[in-house]
Amino acid sequence: MKSIAHLFLAATAATLPLFALATDTASEAKASKSSQPDLVKGETTFTTVCAACHGADGNAVVPNYPKLAQQHPQYLIKQLQEFKSDKRANPIMKGFASMLSDDDMKNVSYWVSSKQANASPPADKSLLSLGERIYRGGIIDRQIPACAGCHGPRGTGMPAQYPRLSGQHAEYSVAQLTAFRDGTRTNSLQMTQVTAKLNDREIKALASYIAGLR
Repeated sequence: MKSIAHLFLAATAATLPLFALATDTASEAKASKSSQPDLVKGETTFTTVCAACHGADGNAVVPNYPKLAQQHPQYLIKQLQEFKSDKRANPIMKGFASMLSDDDMKNVSYWVSSKQANASPPADKSLLSLGERIYRGGIIDRQIPACAGCHGPRGTGMPAQYPRLSGQHAEYSVAQLTAFRDGTRTNSLQMTQVTAKLNDREIKALASYIAGLR
């Protein structure tokens, strides 16, 4: 006859896999919960660190500063990390990004992405037709691809990979396209290669068209 102790050990062994599964599941749930952005902290940090330039709700009033509202959070996190590491050179943003931890970046990015972006008027209506042609069809004879291929026909972009462009200040878009072309912004090889073939008028036309996208 099996001893009571033997039976107890057998029963305990039988329950170990279930206990381990429950423990693993609880750990995963806790890890998943802890990885979620804290939007309350995100708003507090944004208000303290970012709002002076980018607006209280991510809609920058000064056209030289980008609108961040409704931007993909994954893209914003990537840019903040690259400002901090100097992969994207900008002494002003370097200072602010260096103040932020990885959690701060996530919280801020997800909070501001939840805000509605305001519409911007096209900067130069006389260039809208040219801007639309390039954005939607590229320039075939110079092997310039259509912007819509990556950023979407309405400028909504793709999370992490390609930013939302719709409604962005034309002045800011001109500055970034020019920086890519001139080699002062180097954190996207694809954009460097595309803009290398654009002249000033084409850049201005694209920026004006993008500002009016809805």
